[in-house]
This record gives sequence, C-alpha cells and structure tokens, in this order.
Amino acid sequence: MSQITWQDFEKIDIRTGTIVAAEVFEGARKPAYKLQIDFGAELGVKRSSAQITKHYSTLELIGTQVVAVVNFPPKQIGTFFSECLVLGIFDEVGEVVLLQPRQPLSNGLKIG
Repeated sequence: MSQITWQDFEKIDIRTGTIVAAEVFEGARKPAYKLQIDFGAELGVKRSSAQITKHYSTLELIGTQVVAVVNFPPKQIGTFFSECLVLGIFDEVGEVVLLQPRQPLSNGLKIG
C-alpha cells in the first residue's frame, strides 16, 4: 500500500454524527440500509448507504453515534444519493462493524 502525506490526511473531513433514521435499501445489489445522519448545526443531516445489515437492525441504529467522511461528492447508488461514508471495520468474515466513539459526543466534531 502506498503512503500518504500529512497534507493528504488533512484533506479528509471525518466527523461524529448520530443516526436519526434508517430503512432497508430496497433494490440494492447487496443488502444495505439508507441512513440519515445528523452532523450538527454546521453540516446538518446527510444521507448514506451502508452495507451493515448483518450486525445491525434499522431500529437499533436509531440514536447510534458513528464516524463518517463528510467531504466526498455525492455518489449515486441506484436511485439514492449517498452524501457521506460511514466508517467501519471488516470483521473476520468481511461484514462491517461500525466505528463508534466510546462515550457520547456532540455531533459534527472533527476527527484528527
């Protein structure tokens, strides 16, 4: 894997947010959810598609704090536009486990 510079890393805007809505992404090629994530007053609510159906239900995701990249351009996934990338770790079988703060934090805080 190639190395990046500190300046490359500083271009990535990673923030805390809270999932305020989650629904099954009907018609997705791989099982996924459509999420709405509140990133606070500065960024507001952004949408994301996430393939996290093996470890999470839509109901348990509501109120969950996550970490996401918020400065990607919108990406069209079928008829849905994803506005951020929720970060997670691939477990031993390749399913995503969400990265989450260990304690509650304000939405929109920058990771650095």
